[in-house]
Amino acid sequence: MHFAQYYLDCLSQASYLIGDENTGRAVLVDPRRDTDEYVRDAEVAGLRIELVIETHIHADFLSGHLELARATGATVCFGADAETGFPIRRLHDGERLSLGGDDGEGVTLTVLATPGHTLESICLVLHEHPDDEVPFGVLTGDTLFVGDVGRPDLLSAAGHTPQDMAARLHHSLHTKLLTLPDATRVFPAHGAGSACGRSLSTETSSTIGDQRRLNYALQPMPETDFIRLVTAGQPATPGYFAHDAALNRDGHPLLEPGPPPALTLDEALTARDRQGAALLDCRPLAAYTRAHLAGSFHTGLDTRFAEYSGSVVAPGTPIVLLADPGAEQEARLRLARIGYDHVLGHLPDPAAVLERHPALTRRSHRIRHEDLAGERGPWSAGLPVDGTTDGGASGEASGGEAPGGVAPGGESSADRPATPGVRTDRVQLIDVRNPAEYEAGALPGARNIPLAGLRHHLTELDPDRPVVLYCRSGNRSVIAAALLEAHGFGDVCDVVGGYDAVVTGAEVG
Repeated sequence: MHFAQYYLDCLSQASYLIGDENTGRAVLVDPRRDTDEYVRDAEVAGLRIELVIETHIHADFLSGHLELARATGATVCFGADAETGFPIRRLHDGERLSLGGDDGEGVTLTVLATPGHTLESICLVLHEHPDDEVPFGVLTGDTLFVGDVGRPDLLSAAGHTPQDMAARLHHSLHTKLLTLPDATRVFPAHGAGSACGRSLSTETSSTIGDQRRLNYALQPMPETDFIRLVTAGQPATPGYFAHDAALNRDGHPLLEPGPPPALTLDEALTARDRQGAALLDCRPLAAYTRAHLAGSFHTGLDTRFAEYSGSVVAPGTPIVLLADPGAEQEARLRLARIGYDHVLGHLPDPAAVLERHPALTRRSHRIRHEDLAGERGPWSAGLPVDGTTDGGASGEASGGEAPGGVAPGGESSADRPATPGVRTDRVQLIDVRNPAEYEAGALPGARNIPLAGLRHHLTELDPDRPVVLYCRSGNRSVIAAALLEAHGFGDVCDVVGGYDAVVTGAEVG
């Protein structure tokens, strides 16, 4: 058997190439959109990719089933309940897919219908030999992760309540996956940082036995407790999820590789002013905060670039990239992985352009936690007031800075040291972390609007009043500040080091 896991750190996404070396027949499970690596590796191994199997209709990335079908002639397969805008082979519960010869020997995959994360979700039990007592492993898609289970709330807009989907998920886990032998290896579709769950592990594989013992959602409990547990504390739903789910379901244009064309500054500004293009600065945070083009957005390539970009830039928006020399192709590809194809071009060497045009250059306004407390800054300490949360808003999860929020059993706000307050009658104090992070401890008077959904709440903020933003460590808050500035907010700053720095300062003080 040939078995290879391809793990894409920037999206916390795993895909799998599985083949029978005797027959050369192979399948590819949950491919990303840029498929050259799969095709090349299959050729080197002497394999023919005959089937492209999707464990469900993905929402967090634009899948490569159509690209791979074009490149290899493979048939696209989904679970039997999938509804798509293109021809598929439907895989039914209990169906066996043999990659071996006519004698029935060889690598075999057995389909398990496992609704819960989505209605059409499936898992694939993998046997190297059909009569092996213990399977080689199970590809669990978004049904079971290492340390977590799939979130059940993504179909609310389609009329399926999180509670209904959680009940289905409970049934799938306990009647399908947990009936497998403990030694069965678990290969999920995502790891830490993904917004498809709240406390995914950094490990990319495990076993059924380890998950039975260690996964918080698989501990013995009544179904009602399970439903309550897995429907609470989920990260804000990324704003581009609905866009990607629709493209994965209905079909999308095929990926066209190649670097984006170079644009002059005048061309970039004209694209912004006449076409509504977003000027997306993807340089590292330090370079952006030191000097950036007025009105530009920011998501660094050294963070979870695609996910953050999907938070601050609406799907379909034309984009001009401001990237360090040589990084523009990587930026374009990573945007394409979430279906953001409308890249008009890039501004070569933006640092040099900014140096030549100081009148168009801005420096980010950042304050330290002492300033936030009013010890030496423009805002004086004030009495705490009740904050609010808008954590249920459509938007995107935290990604690399704080994977999926806070794990169950995390530190509560009562365990946190006292933190300084801010005069919220003068300042709009916005916490852009995920709801679970906010609920575990936040600055008095802060309103919780996760970065994921901030662009949907801009009209609720007053552009004429100062805005102070903070996150956990100071990354998401810079992205949020850039978003507000790009939408005309004039007095915006963020807290260097974020909530961690404020709490540490309070402890030291």
